[in-house]
Amino acid sequence: MSQAFVKENEEQLLHDLPPSVTALIFYLTRENKGIRVYEKKMVKDLETGKEIHIMSNGLSYSKDEKGKWFVI
Repeated sequence: MSQAFVKENEEQLLHDLPPSVTALIFYLTRENKGIRVYEKKMVKDLETGKEIHIMSNGLSYSKDEKGKWFVI
């Protein structure tokens, strides 16, 4: 289904996701037109101690203080 037919209130944004890696993978796979996105590696930032999730789509993601996902 084309995104042109998706109702505006059905669109989900990265920062609206639950703070789980499973939710991130589901979201990224959907945004990637159904081609599976998976976690390649997880590392901890030495300065902040935050987890950084390196994904197969070539981007890295982490969560802010409120548990909201963002792209690094």
